[in-house]
Amino acid sequence: MGEALRRFDARVLHLMAHDAHVPLALSNLAARDQIGAAHIHLTRHLSMQGSRLTELAARAGMSKQAMGDLVDQCEAWGLVRREADPLDGRARRIVFTDTGLLWLEAFRLAVARAEAEFRSQVGQDVATVVALGLEAYAGGD
Repeated sequence: MGEALRRFDARVLHLMAHDAHVPLALSNLAARDQIGAAHIHLTRHLSMQGSRLTELAARAGMSKQAMGDLVDQCEAWGLVRREADPLDGRARRIVFTDTGLLWLEAFRLAVARAEAEFRSQVGQDVATVVALGLEAYAGGD
């Protein structure tokens, strides 16, 4: 399963690297393998309303420090920014920038295309069984 996930993530990044809607600088980073699975974790787990660093780290199964480093990098690339949390003045939320929202949409489209390619390659019946199996596995204890 690990190899399948790595292959899927690599395909998603390849599609994003060649998406005309992804800002050129980010496309170049993806094409040169400077953006990896960890950046995908941030993209998958950041809420549209923003998330605290501890929430992001927990959702992604990463340490707070590792997620902090990842957020720093994505902030330098203009994908996210930190802002005050309206519910707690001491806390900071990480939110998508306009560029980050373009990235998120490109990610969504790339995932949909990679999933369609998977279904085409293995057949609809096998893809359905795999999806059901993964859903059951993800929901298990």
